[in-house]
Parts: sequence; C-alpha cells; structure tokens
Amino acid sequence: MSKVSLKPTNDFCPQTLFLYGTYDAEKRPDFGLFCWFSYTWDGELGVMCCIGGDKLTKENIHRNRIFSASLVTEELLPIADYFGTTNGHDSGKMNVDIKIGEGQVLPVPIVEASPVVFELEVKEFVQLHDGEVIVCKIRNVLQEEALTDPNKSAQEKLAAIRPVKTTCQTYFGFDGSRLGAWGEPGKKL
Repeated sequence: MSKVSLKPTNDFCPQTLFLYGTYDAEKRPDFGLFCWFSYTWDGELGVMCCIGGDKLTKENIHRNRIFSASLVTEELLPIADYFGTTNGHDSGKMNVDIKIGEGQVLPVPIVEASPVVFELEVKEFVQLHDGEVIVCKIRNVLQEEALTDPNKSAQEKLAAIRPVKTTCQTYFGFDGSRLGAWGEPGKKL
C-alpha cells in the first residue's frame, strides 16, 4: 500500500466526544464540546485533555480545578454540537433544554442524559504555545447501571449507548454512519 506525505493532520483517527461541565464565576453551569481526551497512568487511572485557544471552559477549569466530562451519544449530539459552536461568553448560551445534574463526589455540573460521566480534578496544567494539556485525577465515574450487566458484551453495551466520534470535521455514529459536519446538528435546536 503506497503512502503520501501530508501536512500534520489527525484525519482518519476518530476521537470520542465529551461535554466538559464547569461552573462560571457566578456558579452558573457551562458546557463545552471537546474531543482531545485520552487516558494516563500514574499509579492510578487518570485522564488528559487538551484545550486550545481562549475558552470560558478553560477559564473555569483554571479557577475551580475541577470539571466533568460527559460522554456524547447520538441522542446528545445536537446539544453537544451547539455547545461546541457557541461562544461560552455568549450570555444566552445555556438557555437551552438540557437536564443538568450534579456530580456525586465533586461539585461539578453533569449532563444527566449522558451514560458515562467522569468527575475530574486537575492534577497538573502543561502550558503549550496556543493550548494546554490538563492532566486529571478521576475522582468518580457515573455510569448507567445497564452498562454493568455482566450478561451483555461490550459491543452490545456500546451499541445501546451509541457514542459519537469525530474526524475530518465530521461527526460519525457508533455504526460509522455520517451524522453531519461540525456545526450542522446544533442547527436542529
């Protein structure tokens, strides 16, 4: 199979989407959509994420040093896309129909409809030129009880929750179906 050299890209390397939940300075919930999220090991399972540029979510994480990461499913994609394409400093951003709960271990806002939610505490910030890697400790995982059923396979469980992934500025469903370009699903709200 022949290969060609390209400029740096992560096309064709799908990433899972998460809504990061924070509280702003007035203790109002705010969510941002992110996909640069992976796992670490330092004596315990942790996560690392990267946020580029100036964003309200990043400001809130710096101030509070805690946040949630709610897995985005096909059901949640329109609201997730809206959160990802709407500026956090827009005063009307959170005026949408979404059920928000509270973490069980950390005081962080969570998306109730998400089947998997991480409650995260910042361990370390690694400053880059125009971005920042945030290394976190997982303080709690909230997971739908059905996902703990030992009689179902991982494939059956994933098919039931239908997590969304993204690559090539496009959203894809669990089965690989195209769900829209960035900015399209949020227009349904």
